[in-house]
Amino acid sequence: MFTGIIEAVGKVRRIEAVGGDSRLIVDVQALDMSDVHLGDSIAVNGVCLTAVKFDAHSFEADVSNETVSLTTFKNLKTGSPVNLEKALLPTTRLGGHLVSGHVDGLGKVVNISDDGRSTRYTVQVPAELQRYIAVKGSICIDGTSLTVNAVNDDRFDINIVPHTQERTIIKSYKPGNEVNLEVDLVARYLESLLLHTSGENREGLNLELLSKAGFIG
Repeated sequence: MFTGIIEAVGKVRRIEAVGGDSRLIVDVQALDMSDVHLGDSIAVNGVCLTAVKFDAHSFEADVSNETVSLTTFKNLKTGSPVNLEKALLPTTRLGGHLVSGHVDGLGKVVNISDDGRSTRYTVQVPAELQRYIAVKGSICIDGTSLTVNAVNDDRFDINIVPHTQERTIIKSYKPGNEVNLEVDLVARYLESLLLHTSGENREGLNLELLSKAGFIG
């Protein structure tokens, strides 16, 4: 599990073809590797990967063809900047929200505009993810925990403050860029609970009750 609080921006050193799929080697830049162990999880642009080899300056992870096809990893190349976060510990401050590192789909940046000292990004989402996006809800974009400011059909807006701009790869986004999206886990579980609750229990848990409790808008 992760928090969506990016610890460092790394850089792709190279991508190797190994046994029919890929090995990703990442220069970690400012990421502290002193507490990393073999087999630990590190999120790269919001994708949970397993460190199979590492030192103080880099780590290597195997990437399946499935992962490449379903994420922005297909667009990575030598020198690409990537958001990095180590898996959380029981003592970690949960400054963002609970993030699993499992990408739900790809979004597309469709507009970027200044908004005071912040920058507003509009992101288009696939139809199957629209129902999980809620105003003031959480969304994970390329591993970064963010708050949704507005929703309009298949698009939502986020405001990025200067600190986040400087500490993540968001500053490199341009209209047309694809981004990894992971929706809020709470929304996923609520949907599953509603769909699989029946009979008397279903009468006790319904959309009206969830709306009154503030879980949905």
